[in-house]
Amino acid sequence: MREIDIREHWGEKERNLMTDVVVTEDGSDWKRFMRKHWSIAAVFVAAGVLAFVGAVYVFLWFVENAQSSGLVPRTLGLWTMANLVNFILNAIFWELLLIGIPIVVAVVGGWLLWKRSGEELRGYSLFRKRSRTTRGGGGVSLFFFIAFSIKVYLDGNWNAPISTWTLDYVVGSMVLILEWTLIIVGIPIVIAVILWMRHEMKKP
Repeated sequence: MREIDIREHWGEKERNLMTDVVVTEDGSDWKRFMRKHWSIAAVFVAAGVLAFVGAVYVFLWFVENAQSSGLVPRTLGLWTMANLVNFILNAIFWELLLIGIPIVVAVVGGWLLWKRSGEELRGYSLFRKRSRTTRGGGGVSLFFFIAFSIKVYLDGNWNAPISTWTLDYVVGSMVLILEWTLIIVGIPIVIAVILWMRHEMKKP
């Protein structure tokens, strides 16, 4: 009696499901997703980078206008609690208006144009819960404090009273530190990601 292979009677949906299961067993969901949708992933990464850069420049623009318009004093030693609260609320408003809303519109539009892939995302476990997520926050804060201290020393403001520092000096220093950090750390990461994607695309 001839053995019957049930796969001969499978439809396209069952074969695709079995293929997805095999791919999941051979590699992570991230690898499976990148193999199928690497171009879309690249677009989202590029959009995220542009959104981040835009948010930084919007904040710099807001800081300059907040000082010139009289919303907050230029010298930090003259700030009051009212100045601080107004500054934070206005900064959030302009970030949402110029960056947040366009991002939401773009994400919704991209989701509607990519309905099929959006349905496929339900089969991926790209994001898993991780514990102790706040542990890295202290290290980042310490790094920025050390980097800012070095910049203050190099600028010749080591012995200058903190109350004489201006808002644009502090913000500009932090943004400069962030830019150099992204350049030094980001370039190797981008190169590694590109090499990894090329390696994954060559796999059968």
